[in-house]
Amino acid sequence: MIIRVVRMTFQEDRVNDFLALFDEYKEAIRNQPGCTHLELWKDIHQPNSYSTFSHWNTEEDLNNYRYSETFGKVWPATKVLFSDKPVAYSHEQVVKIS
Repeated sequence: MIIRVVRMTFQEDRVNDFLALFDEYKEAIRNQPGCTHLELWKDIHQPNSYSTFSHWNTEEDLNNYRYSETFGKVWPATKVLFSDKPVAYSHEQVVKIS
């Protein structure tokens, strides 16, 4: 499993535009082949900074999403709202303590 975190910082006056865009596409993203989990997080100290947190079965599934029609619509519309470059990380779980 791949755990993907993408941190995005938005122009303060464009946060609601991003939230509307995410709401419009969240189900399409979550229903991409190989995506098993999707969350949106808001930074508690920087209210115009959000992170997506997603689980993918394989890196190939994640890459297929990045070349999908959905990503082709979402990412260009999201990029224009940024105030800073996004930062993305891909992880594998090592230890889970419940």
